Amino acid sequence: MKGFVQFMASAAGRGARIVAGLAIIAWGFLGLGGSEAYVVAAIGAIPLLAGILDICLFGPLFGCPLEGSKNRKQA
Repeated sequence: MKGFVQFMASAAGRGARIVAGLAIIAWGFLGLGGSEAYVVAAIGAIPLLAGILDICLFGPLFGCPLEGSKNRKQA
């Protein structure tokens, strides 16, 4: 699974997290209504911010660093 963490720390993985976060937020506000939209948008903010801040939340689960830059150095 370290290959997965390596991918998520790469530029392509960061881009995928940003796009996925934006898609979840858009789905929340455009596809849902009421308070559910805010809950879904908050969930979408997690991968969005992780991509922007260059952190991999799965890293510590697989014995890798949280910071993307440290994961890229291990490759």
